[in-house]
Amino acid sequence: MFVEMGLRWLWRHRVSALLLVLALALLLSLLATRSLHTNRTYDLRPTADRRNQRRVAEKHTSPLTPNTHHQPKHTPTARAERRRAHPPVVFLKTHRTGSSTVQNILFRLGERESATFAFPSRTFQFNYPDRFRATFVDELPEGSSQFDLLCSHMRLDLREVRKVMPQNAVFITLLRDPIKTFESVFGYYTSTVPAFFTARRAATNEGKSALSVFLDSPEIFWDPKEPGNGLAKNPMSFDMGLNNQKWNGSWPEDLAQLEEAFHLVMIAEHFDESLVLLGALLGLKHEDLAYLRLNVRAGNSVTELDENMQAKVRSWNVLDTLLYDFFVQVFWEKAAQFGMERLKAEVEQLKAFTEDVRRKCVSRTEVPPKELEDLLRPWQTETATIVGYEVQGNLSLQDQGFCIRMMLPELQYHSHLYFKQYGRDMRAAPAD
Repeated sequence: MFVEMGLRWLWRHRVSALLLVLALALLLSLLATRSLHTNRTYDLRPTADRRNQRRVAEKHTSPLTPNTHHQPKHTPTARAERRRAHPPVVFLKTHRTGSSTVQNILFRLGERESATFAFPSRTFQFNYPDRFRATFVDELPEGSSQFDLLCSHMRLDLREVRKVMPQNAVFITLLRDPIKTFESVFGYYTSTVPAFFTARRAATNEGKSALSVFLDSPEIFWDPKEPGNGLAKNPMSFDMGLNNQKWNGSWPEDLAQLEEAFHLVMIAEHFDESLVLLGALLGLKHEDLAYLRLNVRAGNSVTELDENMQAKVRSWNVLDTLLYDFFVQVFWEKAAQFGMERLKAEVEQLKAFTEDVRRKCVSRTEVPPKELEDLLRPWQTETATIVGYEVQGNLSLQDQGFCIRMMLPELQYHSHLYFKQYGRDMRAAPAD
């Protein structure tokens, strides 16, 4: 008992130099902008032992084609052999971080490998913003012995996710600069998040942008008891299952558990580097990792923030800033383990391959939604215009299938894979 107490005391009082520097730097930055309304210090301690990256080999078939590609049969033997070469994956799809692009990579990989997806039992999300529960997942399809991929929106609950996914599942997610994330979240969800919608109504009488009005006095608009306000403060922390309302004593331990659980936390500002590390983790090739940026807003839907507004965003989302800064440091530690020269070389190779694919596949970028056919038109919100891509003409069936899948919006691809797996359309959400 005394040994256990001693070890616990040592863990709690062993200050990580890395996180101490991050916390102090953040505090000084916030004080300098006079935006920080608290003198609380943040003491985050990562776990001492970091899980080593697991690298697995995987063989690949030729690129997919619309209807002529021969899919592997769903036999238990074939799936068992494939799982030994390619581990199951849990991708925590965070909001407005570039996660739709990563999801598309996993959708394509899973479809080609005839993976079994853990889909929400209703619509496209796992009963968001509720914490994930195993009961939110649709049934295991006939002929499958386990789920291989989980990559739909959820609010994380590690214990519940582990009830669904195999023990050897690889956990990955994506974080983005908190200022850019919050601006994007606000612009995309202005009409659906209650705190944002209220600020938008107030802005009509003040002659200012809704975001500016909200940031002037966010506490006026934000009701923490309103379930729909989860994304209105520290949205990445909320998605990660952390307490997003304020710092509390459980944060260091919760953060340590996330660091231990996630094999890779990708960083949007270093997206290509992140994909190279992902490829090494899962045994993927450049053709698997080539991408088009999806769910991107038109330029006129993006709000440019001056230094004052940036400071207000950072102050309101201080926990997201700590979360992001922490995992940026962890990311570069993993990059160093991989080898910086090797990483740089592979990033250049990935960029070159991706550019070749884009030239082959895309005839027009940033295409307004009205000019896109239904199959390639992203879902639109009331306050943001989401642009898409126009596919090149004169492609072979095989290339056309590959290219269309790369630019296929989330909802269309999700619906396609769900029908392919279950032979029926998704269930609608229950009426309120």
